[in-house]
Amino acid sequence: MAQSTSIIFFFAAIFIFAALLFAVIMLTKKNPKSLDLEKFRSLWLTVEQDLKRDETSSYPMSVMNADKLLDYAMREKGIQGANMGERLKKMQPKWSNANNVWSAHKLRNQIAHEPNVKLDYDTARRALASFKQALKDVGAI
Repeated sequence: MAQSTSIIFFFAAIFIFAALLFAVIMLTKKNPKSLDLEKFRSLWLTVEQDLKRDETSSYPMSVMNADKLLDYAMREKGIQGANMGERLKKMQPKWSNANNVWSAHKLRNQIAHEPNVKLDYDTARRALASFKQALKDVGAI
C-alpha cells in the first residue's frame, strides 16, 4: 500500500512539474510584436507620393524607400535575420505572392548595385504594389 501511494505521488509530482514547465514556456514565448499601423501607413503614403510620373529620378528612390520600409517593418515585427534577404526567407510562407516580393527586392538591389539601371514608371509602380502587399502581409499597413 505504501509503495502504491509513493508511485501515485511520484506521477503527481511529474505531472505538476510538466504543467509548470509548460506554463513557463508559454509565458516566456516571444509573441510577434504588433506594429504602429498609423506610423507605417504615414510612411507608406510618403513613399507612394514621392513616385511622380513626370520625374524619372523619383522612380529609383521610391523603390529604394519602399524596400527600406519593408525591412524596417520586418525588423520591428521581430523577424530574425542578419540581412533583409534572410528576413524575406523567414517570411516566405506568409507572403501572398512571394515571387512579386522577391522581384521587387531584386529590382532594389539592381538599383543599388548596378550603374545606369533604366527604370520606367510602370515598373516602379509594380514594385511599389508588391512592397505594399508585403507590408500588408507583415501587418504593417
